[in-house]
Amino acid sequence: MSIRTEVNNSIAEVILDHPPVNAFNGTLWNTIPNIITTLGKRQDIKVLLIRAEGRGFCAGVDIKELAENSSAIVEVNKGNYETFKAIHHCEVPVICAPHGFVIGGGIGMCGAADIIIASEDCFFSLPEIDRGAMGGAAHLQRFLPLPKVRAAFFTGEKIPAKEVYRLGGIEMLVSREILHKKARAYAEVIASKSRDALRIAKQALNGIEPFDVDASYRWEQGFTLEMYMLKHSQKARATYMKIDKSTELQEPN
Repeated sequence: MSIRTEVNNSIAEVILDHPPVNAFNGTLWNTIPNIITTLGKRQDIKVLLIRAEGRGFCAGVDIKELAENSSAIVEVNKGNYETFKAIHHCEVPVICAPHGFVIGGGIGMCGAADIIIASEDCFFSLPEIDRGAMGGAAHLQRFLPLPKVRAAFFTGEKIPAKEVYRLGGIEMLVSREILHKKARAYAEVIASKSRDALRIAKQALNGIEPFDVDASYRWEQGFTLEMYMLKHSQKARATYMKIDKSTELQEPN
């Protein structure tokens, strides 16, 4: 099953499990918002934990789908926007526990969450500029300084989790072997609080943020569509399709 859920002791886990690299097509992206929103409204749930199985957390969108059907960009964009918005506005706190690679849409999920607890082998990347797309910078700005975001956006380079932790974007950095255990323990601390207090606290925190991440991401998506229509963009996607995925998703030194 590509996305499954488990609920225990007031904690809901949303588990991404779509081999080989947790890259989702438009249909899958559009199923996630309802999962997040439904869990967030359940009165027996106080915190959501998003994690993944396999080689990495999330490789973003399924480039193959876009290469085969150019009109799929509409549903993909919609699914991305609604997914990140659902996480950001979930009634209860959301923790992301990424490992391996966090690319494209994976950045959006982590950036929309309240807390990131990552594995030491994790890296973050927005390679859109090399794949004929845009988007993701708004959510990256929620956990990294603007100069770092711009550098990452223009170069498409990987940012090791240790660097993100140093800059304050990650709450806790642990080995992959104990990532789930530590993330779960952190979620249990939050789950010990009053649900009403957590709900109100999240509303208050969202309301005092320095910028509207949903509106900013929607602005970015307009440029994604503009970029997508360029011949250069089409060539970039075709070139990417020829790249060995095992090389493309190598972990940083």
